[in-house]
Amino acid sequence: MGLFSSAPPSASYLGVDIGYGGMKMVELKNEKGRARLVTYAYANLPSDSLDKSLLNDIPFAADLLKKMVAKSKATAKKSISALPISSVFSSILSVPTVNDKELKDAVAMQAKKLIPLPLEEVSLDTKIIDKIEKPTDGAKPATRVLVTAAPKTLVTKYLEIFKQAGLELVSLETEAFAEIRALIGKDRSTIMVVDIGSLRTNILVVENGIPFITRSIATGGTAITQTIAKTLGIPLEQAESMKRDIKSMQAFAPTGDLSPILTVLVKPILDEIKYSFNQYQQQANGSGKRIEKIILTGGSALLPRLSEFLTQQMNVNTYLGNPWARVVFPPDLRPVLEELGPRFAVPIGCAMRDIDNA
Repeated sequence: MGLFSSAPPSASYLGVDIGYGGMKMVELKNEKGRARLVTYAYANLPSDSLDKSLLNDIPFAADLLKKMVAKSKATAKKSISALPISSVFSSILSVPTVNDKELKDAVAMQAKKLIPLPLEEVSLDTKIIDKIEKPTDGAKPATRVLVTAAPKTLVTKYLEIFKQAGLELVSLETEAFAEIRALIGKDRSTIMVVDIGSLRTNILVVENGIPFITRSIATGGTAITQTIAKTLGIPLEQAESMKRDIKSMQAFAPTGDLSPILTVLVKPILDEIKYSFNQYQQQANGSGKRIEKIILTGGSALLPRLSEFLTQQMNVNTYLGNPWARVVFPPDLRPVLEELGPRFAVPIGCAMRDIDNA
């Protein structure tokens, strides 16, 4: 699903993730329906620049992307990128089942009431989820439609960055669909994806490959680092490295149990996870559907014992996401790629857009 797509399938693509913490890029080649890694690159921004979006400095972002392409020796020119969940409106509408034209008009009419911007100022994309021809409650036949809208001003910024970098942006989608493609694939069970970025945490509840709940909150890895530094009275640099060092974390847990520390560090995120769980259960409305697993992604998903902690708190198996699972790459790169894994879900998902992985 993309807000636009302007080119036929290509042999290889660049997937590019432009975030607050920096920029990530991966080139994948379609090799008989499998994604093969060609090259990758990333650039982290200094901590004092995290609140300044790259999208607000287009020449700098374009130059950074151009340098990453050159340094990684990427050859693909066709690129796919993803819009941040926090900047995109997404909703599931239920409209009467009629012919295609009337369906389109009905969706536009409902979207106009819900989207906080005039329709002429947004790029709108729709995806039919299912059609209920004979509702059991006697209601009229209806079609459920996923509607996604992004400000045209934001889309224009992406187009300009890629143009100045000498690349062709052939498709622009949302982070949600890129992460679903990279982390979930063809799994049709109900899954929650928790993406803990530098400044924001995104939460998706995905059913049959469709994001039924999409939420974004203004807290992430930087807030966790600041909490560690404040609680322990240590510099931010030391706190940042401690987030990935279980021995350092355990040094501050006399019994070796990290649960009390994690409870403090991820409280806002845990509260949002619980809220999203309850929201989904209300939508399920007694259907018996439930969230079957949680997948963690984003840089701070590597926080020691976080998956075990959430499994315990939510009573749902929680796993660290591995976006490289359906990508073929040289075995000697495995240790490096596994460490980078949680941070690369979005660019990998973008680059895989036209590759039919098993």
